[in-house]
Amino acid sequence: MSQQFTQDQQDQLLFMMLIQQHQQIAKMGLGQEKNPATGEMEKDLKSAKYAIDTLLVLQKYTKGNLPKELSEYLEKTLNELRVGYQQLSDEGGQSGNGNDSGDQTGN
Repeated sequence: MSQQFTQDQQDQLLFMMLIQQHQQIAKMGLGQEKNPATGEMEKDLKSAKYAIDTLLVLQKYTKGNLPKELSEYLEKTLNELRVGYQQLSDEGGQSGNGNDSGDQTGN
């Protein structure tokens, strides 16, 4: 059985996938997921920060234009990533010390 989606549903699904891609990049940078290229758990705060900042810009430029569910999903994702970033920064992190100026991650 083939499921048919409206154009709006397809667009929302693609937007959610975009959020998930950046979420995965951030989680890899935070050492929460394995890097598929190496199979290793790696910490890279600069990579995580870039992914989080990208989601923040996406949130900024879509404010007021997203359905409630997508807006809440993006906010929830950002909150979880910010907490992980802050915890790792407080521990000293690795490969990106979290001392970048202009930090948009809420730090």
